Amino acid sequence: MEKNINITLKVWRQAGPKAKGKFVKYRLENVSPDSSFLEMLDMLNEKLISERKEPIAFDHDCREGICGMCGLYINGHPHGAMGGTTTCQLHMRKFKDGETITIEPWRSTGFPVIKDLIVNRNAFDTIMQAGGFISVNTGGVPDGNAIPIQHDKAEEAMDAASCIGCGACVAACKNGSAMLFVAAKVSQFALLPQGQVERATRAKAMVAKMDELGFGNCTNTGACEAECPKNVSIAHIARLNREYLSAKVKD
Repeated sequence: MEKNINITLKVWRQAGPKAKGKFVKYRLENVSPDSSFLEMLDMLNEKLISERKEPIAFDHDCREGICGMCGLYINGHPHGAMGGTTTCQLHMRKFKDGETITIEPWRSTGFPVIKDLIVNRNAFDTIMQAGGFISVNTGGVPDGNAIPIQHDKAEEAMDAASCIGCGACVAACKNGSAMLFVAAKVSQFALLPQGQVERATRAKAMVAKMDELGFGNCTNTGACEAECPKNVSIAHIARLNREYLSAKVKD
């Protein structure tokens, strides 16, 4: 059994969207290596509350690697340095005794800080509302699940749909681009027959909304794919570009 560790945390504190933020150091002792990163932050907040200090605000929900709300920038990596892992699935055994851990919120114009480590990710919802849907017409039509789909296409669509919209791709990109997120959401529909009704307008609408909300351009550095907790491939960005150009040509 691994022994407990002592760590120093360098945490970004910011009272509100327009307040000036700063890093604050905290010392935390006797941390179990079996605890998750979020459990460690819970431990720190309990300590701060007992000392009558303001606890650190951070996002979380499912704590099962599904929702993506736990996104934190840890030691220069979205969700930490462990690949294919969300913050809630990161355990303290990945850190050394005496280590200093730097924790920041996502850094992007599209994700303004609400407080401390919490950012406003409503921009992703707005992009989805612009085109990330399919038309459903009731009537004498065959059930969608009865439509034959090539196995490789179905698998690729599922790989794209595994994107949890956490924003790690934006945080990892030097340009703050949301292209991997948009590409994944366009791909999951473009590959399936159910997504063909809006196919000509979906990519245009979602890319236009992404640009409007202040996300940067993609320069194909691949940082988004490297840091994605669900290992979504940048091959979907190539498909998004094809879908976008095809729609423009049709115009």
